[in-house]
Parts: sequence; C-alpha cells; structure tokens
Amino acid sequence: MTHDLLHIEDLHLAFGGSAHPPAASGRAVLHGVGLTMRRGEIHALVGASGSGKSLTARAVLGLLPPGARLTHGNIRFEGAQLAHAPESALRALRGDRIGMVFQDPLSSLNPLHTIERQVAEPLAIHKGIRGPRARARALELLDMVGLDEPEARLASYPHQLSGGQRQRVALAMALANDPALLIADEPTTALDTTVQSQILRLIDTLRHRLGMGVLIVSHDLGVVRSLADVIHVMDAGCIVESAPTTRIFSAPASPVTRALLGAEGPSGPAPLPETTATQPALLEARDMGVTFTRQRGLFGLRKTGHDALVSASFTLRRGECLGVVGESGSGKSTLALAVLRLIASRGRVTLDGQRLDTLDEEALRPLRRKVQAVFQDPFSALNPRMTVAESIAEGLTTHFPDLRGRQGLKAMHDKTLAALDEVGLSDDFMQRYPGELSGGQCQRVVIARALALRPEVLVLDEPTSSLDRALQFQVVALLRDLQLRHGMACLFITHDLSLVRSFCHRVMVLHRGHVVEAGPTPVVLDAPATATTRALVEAALGCAPASASGLSAATAEPTGLMVGRPRFAEMTPAHDAATPSNRRPRSDAAGA
Repeated sequence: MTHDLLHIEDLHLAFGGSAHPPAASGRAVLHGVGLTMRRGEIHALVGASGSGKSLTARAVLGLLPPGARLTHGNIRFEGAQLAHAPESALRALRGDRIGMVFQDPLSSLNPLHTIERQVAEPLAIHKGIRGPRARARALELLDMVGLDEPEARLASYPHQLSGGQRQRVALAMALANDPALLIADEPTTALDTTVQSQILRLIDTLRHRLGMGVLIVSHDLGVVRSLADVIHVMDAGCIVESAPTTRIFSAPASPVTRALLGAEGPSGPAPLPETTATQPALLEARDMGVTFTRQRGLFGLRKTGHDALVSASFTLRRGECLGVVGESGSGKSTLALAVLRLIASRGRVTLDGQRLDTLDEEALRPLRRKVQAVFQDPFSALNPRMTVAESIAEGLTTHFPDLRGRQGLKAMHDKTLAALDEVGLSDDFMQRYPGELSGGQCQRVVIARALALRPEVLVLDEPTSSLDRALQFQVVALLRDLQLRHGMACLFITHDLSLVRSFCHRVMVLHRGHVVEAGPTPVVLDAPATATTRALVEAALGCAPASASGLSAATAEPTGLMVGRPRFAEMTPAHDAATPSNRRPRSDAAGA
C-alpha cells in the first residue's frame, strides 16, 4: 500500500435514505467498487451511460450530487482516508494535490471572471501566489496546455472561447499546483476529432512530464485505447472487468465489454423517396452571417466586429439529414443558433415557405414546435428544480392546450412515458431531478423532450456526445426511424464522423465561419477536397473505436498533430481570419 497513489475499496453509494444505519435504505447506485493505481499510471473508467463512472470519480473528492452519500467502503489517497473526511480536508486537496477536469468546461468556469483570474485562483488559495508571479505562472500553464495566443486569452471570458479552448483552460487550472493525481471526467466530450486527439496526447505528455497519475472517465473505449494503462469497465454500479488495456481489446472477458467494443450503428441514413430532390425545401437558409461585437478601450467606446459565420447557405427537405462538421470554434453551433433565431444574424431563413427572419418573437412562438433543438450541454438545458416528467410536460402543455388541466392528465402521462421509452428510459425516471442523473441520462431526457412535440425539423447540436457508443447508435436509429415514419428533417451538428456516415445524407464542413466543402456524405468523407476535411477524417481514424477482435479502424497515430499546438487554430466566436482564397464551397453546398 505504500506505493499506491489511489486505493478505492468496496465502495458503496446510495441516493436518499438515512445514513444511520448505513446502506439500510435509499437507492443504491454503486456496489463494491474497487481499484488501485500507482504514480504515473493512467486508469480509465468506462461503461454505458449511467453505469456509475462519474459518481466513482467524484466520490474521491467528495463532489457528490445532492442526496448522494457513501454508505460503505474506503477511499485512500497517498495513504490518507478520504471517505467521510471533513470538508476542510477535502477542500485542501482540491486544486492542489488532486486536480479535476469536469465534463462541461463552460459550466465549471465562472462566466464573470477572466481566464487569468480563474487560472490564478488555485495558486492564490493553495500557494499564496498573487500578482505578477501568478500572471507569469498562468501564462506558463496556458502555453503548456497548448492554448493559442495565451497572453491575449488572459483577458478573455469563458463565453469568448471555443469548446476546445475552454477545455484547455480547465486543464491548466487543474494542473496549476502540479497535482499528484488528475481526475478527468469525459475531458474530450463534444470536441471535434482533431482537438480530441490533441487533448488526449497532451494529457499523456503531461503525465510523463509531471509524473502524475490520471483517472480518466469516458463512455468511449476507442478514446482511451491509446491513453490508458488499465481499463475498468463498469455496468450498473459495479466494475465488471479490470485489465490492462491490451487485454481488454484483445481478449475481453465480460459480455459488457464485448458489447461496448462491438456496438455498430445503422449501415447508412434513412432511404429517401426518388421524388425528394424535386420537393420544395422544408428549411432553407441563405447567406447566413453572424458578427460578434466586442467593446474595447476606455469605457468600451471602441467597438470591433468579428465574423463568426460568413454567407452560409443550405437547403433541407423532408426526411433529409444534413450533417454539419468542423473543428472546434468553426461556427457550427453559431449556425444552429442563427437558424433557430436565438441570436442576431443576417440572411434569410425559411420554414415550409414562410420567412422566419422577418418575424418577431411573439410571431415565432407558435412555430417553435415545428423546429425543436437539442443542445450540447444537457445540464444547462434542464431546470434543476423540475422533475423529468415536469420538464417534458412543460413543452407539451405550452403547444397542446388540450393537455392542460385535469382532463389532460392521463394523455400527458402517456405522452411523457412514450417519449422516455423512445430514448431507452423507464418510468422510474419520471420523478427524478437532473442532479440525480448521469450526463448521458440527462441528454436522453433532453432528446425525449424535443421528440415529444413531434417536430418537423430537429436541430441537434452534439446530441450524442454524452452517450456510450451503443446508446449513440440507438439514438441515431431512433431518429432514423422517426424520419421514415414522420418525414422529419434533421440538422445534425457533430464531431463524430462515424455518426455522420450512419445518419446523414449530406454533410457540410465549416472552417473559421466559412463553408469550405459540402456534398453527399460518401463523396465528402471518402474523397475530401480540402485540408480541413482531410484533417478531420485523419483524426477520426486515429480515434476510431476498436472491434471486439482488437483491430482498430486505423492502427497508426493521427498524423500532423503536435501536442500543444493545434493543426488548425481553434477560433473563438470571433473568427478573426478569412477563409483561404483557394477554398470554395462546393457547387452543391446549398443542397440544391
């Protein structure tokens, strides 16, 4: 035990009930979890959504959701007992000897504080370092994690950075005091494959440089294959298999592991009627542009504008799915928000022949049922004070007046149950709150809420990023089925090119706010015409999940990706650079 960095033994955790006697009541969610890791090792906790991965990792630092409690077991860090340790002892470890990177960096960063202040905060709390020394250390950390233009980023706020940049800032904060253990909960979720490869390689490099141990949580075995020394597979709150990474992929012993390795999606998108090409557009966007304005100088009198989206156009017909891909900060989410009329934009948006860009909010409200959205961060999309049933019912009562009141209770209950069943959740989830759900379960609730309204167009911004591989394909198969039955159209924003192949008829590639390539999915992905698309495809191959036989879709490491320096600059919502003159959208970019 003297050499153990972290030792978890027979850990049990429950929601609700009383702590006296322990484990006598409440809903048990962890059952005898145990693992041991030494300095310099990387261990991965993997499993399906809701298997207990994040709860196990968070239990180490006592960062459990409301109502959760340890009922039995030991957690020892460098020999010290952390289970039931006082809050003061845990607080002294957080951000010092143990660093943590959370799943959604935007939620874990303070929107009111600059990057400099947030990176310097753990230095001030644990080391008493302030002023110029703290600024110098913050610059050193941001450079170490590969953030482009680190000095310029010090004065930025979280919302001004892309997802990849925010994740690098969160990693810099976690590493500020040279921790002995780094806990990373889904550190690459929702990042494009290029940035994902960079973050994973960066963690591995820093592990060797700093000699720290890493406990990484992921739903994707393919992501941790090139990183972890040991993998622990979880299912229903138990570790069902623990083994070196090579053995997990070459000779998986558990059916759960084999299922995670062997998950496969639909062979392709839903078939379209031959008349689709001649049908009128259901959703059409022409020359969409978004410019973010920054105030600079004394009293903010000098304003500068930066283009986040430049002249983007597309056409979407009933039953079609258009994939939107691109590196972190390329303008994908900005395009979705502009189409949904949730941010100020230029250009023309038409739904079933009706102009949306000329309507005010009151006129738009009844049309919002027809165009529903699933956003990237499910925790931010759900009201923490509303149960799952209340969250789904809110939209139904808003758009279907006959479901209001006592006479509509039965129909409301049935529709809510049906929506949950479609995304693989049982009626047990009806009365739970978001804080009692895993990231994947929250994402399924958000998808169920949108599908309950039977929209004509579904805008999905990284809808499966929090789900395990099998569930990702299950959701894609569900959406594919709804397209076949109801003619629903989808605008599908994702970093996962395998999902694009399974679900999207056409794909559009964004780079620095410009459409650089578009066309039928097989044409664009199999014979990319631009360096942007080629880089995304290469990175996707490098992170491709392996099959149960242990053979990856690609055996080589991603090429041309340097640790600490992105191959393509990660852009903020204010994309400074123009599209290179030798890149032009394809003639079919609009889907005409």
